[in-house]
Amino acid sequence: MQRPGADHEDMQVSDFLCDFCHREWDGAFPMVEGHQGSLICGSCLTIAYTETVLRNMNSAPANTKCTMCLEERPDNMWVGEKGAAACERCIKQGAGRLHKDEDWDWKKPVG
Repeated sequence: MQRPGADHEDMQVSDFLCDFCHREWDGAFPMVEGHQGSLICGSCLTIAYTETVLRNMNSAPANTKCTMCLEERPDNMWVGEKGAAACERCIKQGAGRLHKDEDWDWKKPVG
């Protein structure tokens, strides 16, 4: 997400926030982008992957739309502390991208 009130003509790194915890991006930790500027930080992605993929948990009510893909999906979903939800498909895709990204020392959690 973008910081409310950010100057779209002069965006700063700190104007980008994780949709799930609202942590400001400082360029020192990984972020994965979804549709329409949605963002999930590496820390939230670790929790989301652990709970939905490894523990097969679902923390979202029925008919919840994923913040990352904007779809209502039957997958397990994870809801972050700020109320944004991520479907299992987006969590797996984001984890796959970040796991392969040589710029970050982020690895998929293991059971």
